[in-house]
Amino acid sequence: MSDHILQVANLSKAFRGVRAVQDVTLAVERGAICSLIGPNGAGKSTLFNLLTGYLPPDTGSVVFDGREITALAPEAISHLGIARAFQIAKPFPGMTVRENVRIGALFGRTGPRDVEAVTSHALGLAGLQDLHDQEARELTVGQLRRLEVARAVAARPSLLLADEPCAGLNHTETLEMVEILRRIRSAGATVLLVEHDMSAVMQVSDTVMVLETGRLIARGTPEEVTRNPAVITAYLGTDE
Repeated sequence: MSDHILQVANLSKAFRGVRAVQDVTLAVERGAICSLIGPNGAGKSTLFNLLTGYLPPDTGSVVFDGREITALAPEAISHLGIARAFQIAKPFPGMTVRENVRIGALFGRTGPRDVEAVTSHALGLAGLQDLHDQEARELTVGQLRRLEVARAVAARPSLLLADEPCAGLNHTETLEMVEILRRIRSAGATVLLVEHDMSAVMQVSDTVMVLETGRLIARGTPEEVTRNPAVITAYLGTDE
């Protein structure tokens, strides 16, 4: 078994001549929490769309758990064990938290499962046990973020792609989300995270990768990346 659960080689995507993702090659270690950062328009969301089959790449390949998934549809990729928590949560508002999460347990990775047990486990990881019978329409922004993550976790992924789970959260909620991501990793999933909250990235990441104008410009530990001159210039800014 490879140490890398995800391997991306020479991945590119252009829209009307604008190269949103340019020849990206990267690998995600099995069992790690990896963060993908970069300024707005760097290509992060496009890369996530390529990894999950929402967009076909112009060139390059994506290998997940030893199998090439480049040409597969999103549902086929989900069946193999990749789930995505979207930046904008769109639950079924009239359904309860538990009912929303249960939908994830009904789908996702193929194989036998106890739907109710999976649902309860996902609720526990996201800290939503006490809200299980509350309708989604009644949730706060922070609670909706946790619901989106729980619904993805209920799909039983080996790899969770989390798209800005800390967006719009206050300091306390951000710390809670960091702990949720750690629990998900401890439960056996690898996490690939897109996030703008640098405090959260520094706390939770084993590895940080940096995109700028569609290109991967840096990779390393959080400490290494924050000292990288190219990253300071492109993303973190300078003191001048």
